[in-house]
Amino acid sequence: MFDTTTPAAPVVPTRGRLRPLGLDEVSITGGFWGERQAVNGSATLAHIESRLESEGWLPNFDLAAAGSLPAGRRGREFSDSEIYKYLEALAWEIGRTDAGADDDLERRFRRIVERVGAAQEPDGYLDTMFGRAGQDERWTALQWGHELYCLGHLFQAAVARIRTRPEADDGLIDIARRAADLVCREFGADGRDAICGHSEVEVGLAELGRALGERRYIDQAALFVERHGRGSLGEIEWGRSYFQDDVSVRDAEALRGHAVRANYLASGATDVAVERDDAALLDALRGQWDRTVERRTYVTGGQGSHHQDEAFGDDWELPPDRAYSETCAGIGSVMFSWRLLLATGEAQYADLIERTLFNVVATSPGSDGRSFFYANTLHQRTPGIPADPDATSPRASSSLRAPWFEVSCCPPNVARTFASLAAYVATADDDGVQLHQYAPAQVRTSLPDGRAVAFDVATGYPVDGTIRITVVEDAEFVLTLRVPSWASGAALRVTTGAGVSEEPVLPGTVAVERAFRVGDVVELVLPLVARVSTPDPMIDAVRGCVVVERGPEVWALESVDFGADVAEAVVAGDPVEVEGRVALPLRRRSSGDVATVPLVPYHDWAQRGPSTMRVWVPTV
Repeated sequence: MFDTTTPAAPVVPTRGRLRPLGLDEVSITGGFWGERQAVNGSATLAHIESRLESEGWLPNFDLAAAGSLPAGRRGREFSDSEIYKYLEALAWEIGRTDAGADDDLERRFRRIVERVGAAQEPDGYLDTMFGRAGQDERWTALQWGHELYCLGHLFQAAVARIRTRPEADDGLIDIARRAADLVCREFGADGRDAICGHSEVEVGLAELGRALGERRYIDQAALFVERHGRGSLGEIEWGRSYFQDDVSVRDAEALRGHAVRANYLASGATDVAVERDDAALLDALRGQWDRTVERRTYVTGGQGSHHQDEAFGDDWELPPDRAYSETCAGIGSVMFSWRLLLATGEAQYADLIERTLFNVVATSPGSDGRSFFYANTLHQRTPGIPADPDATSPRASSSLRAPWFEVSCCPPNVARTFASLAAYVATADDDGVQLHQYAPAQVRTSLPDGRAVAFDVATGYPVDGTIRITVVEDAEFVLTLRVPSWASGAALRVTTGAGVSEEPVLPGTVAVERAFRVGDVVELVLPLVARVSTPDPMIDAVRGCVVVERGPEVWALESVDFGADVAEAVVAGDPVEVEGRVALPLRRRSSGDVATVPLVPYHDWAQRGPSTMRVWVPTV
């Protein structure tokens, strides 16, 4: 069992190999992720709130409180969930910045909670789409209605508030508790034998149960997990796998169907497996992760190759030009991988988190923090069309980033992820601290026996490959560092009062165990050089192509640099580097001319206007 002190983190299991360190123990102080957190806090959050207001999704709660629905309701059946994700993002940002009671963030948070609470029914029911005169009755549209999905996000928002401001009197925690109690009454063992068409309530209930010490919420999450695979949601044109309702979670061999639903369900099932000490269920989920990553995940970490149903394809079905790779699916993948990492301590899960964060999550928002990709193609065949900054865009347009979408799940999902990102950096166990993601940071925590561990991380990652950890408090502990799977040739250097030692290290993890003194330095030196990767021969869509990677980043070719449509490009040599930037010798098909052309990190593509783009470049 872990120490009873609860970190300010989205996921806090009661058992497992590792304990997460929360925002109260880890802070990102700059660099790649620090910049994105700053933009998220200064621009993205306000942008989201403005659009939630102008689109009418927040005012829906006012209409509900006034008793005037359904007249005037705007947005899709799941629009309530965006308000809850936004509240979660605000809660993490308040915790990250240590905002006080008079801070604008806190005032905004409380105003929205007041509007949400006013719409809740006396028995705990909360949804602006169902249950009133002129609307469909409660729980009668579970296939597509998203009532439980929305409540799952409400529960996660409450968890963020509990973990960052446990003594808050705004009422959100009570709102969530009343709704969760209703769900347990309606869908418990003696209630409706049903599930939601979009998994999420499982994750929300499990974590709310942990946060409040309510075992019955975790038991309800387990009921929902075990009910998948019975076909209770009915048949649709894409098959029951769309809802993960074709086979049980225990019997599935890979993630399938709608990619966001699949990852959310797998995350909730992992929570259930851990809390119930269900080794068989955990092993099944680990097997699904293995096959999904090997055969159904893009080089960027993106998941979902079907546009029509936002779904995983079959094994090896990974066409770059048809990649859907929804931003929310990438976030769901991070959620699933993080839970498996906490349960097992295995570095492969942190490797995928890193790949997905840099090449999916970081790709979605524009540099201004006010425009987003919903889907993340790996091959743009026609130049994009600039989005109207005042318009609402169709969700799946692979064009240029748009300010808002008719289905706008991605912007608040990105916001809550960035605001809570420090909680995915490091963990602890009885013996020490483990660093999984690399960014300039401060780590201040205590081990279960009371030993204080304190160190600072300095790095220019991912441009520079040196991660420098400086101890700022005397302590004997084990410092474990992840060595990424691509980092062949990495080295570890330890500098103490006794001198300097250096040794090569292999991909996986490396541990330094010693009585550290203030000023001791541990450096992990990763070989950040451009490398060419070839696809698995089973992926027929990219045979004869290569991709350029450098560290955790995938690099892309844009027509704005090539000077022609990227369909003209053929690889003509090995990549070259100049001060952390990558270029690739390319030949034009039509002329035979060869030139060395700059590439851009994939997360930066389409920042300079319309262009064609590709990640996989032909060699012939």
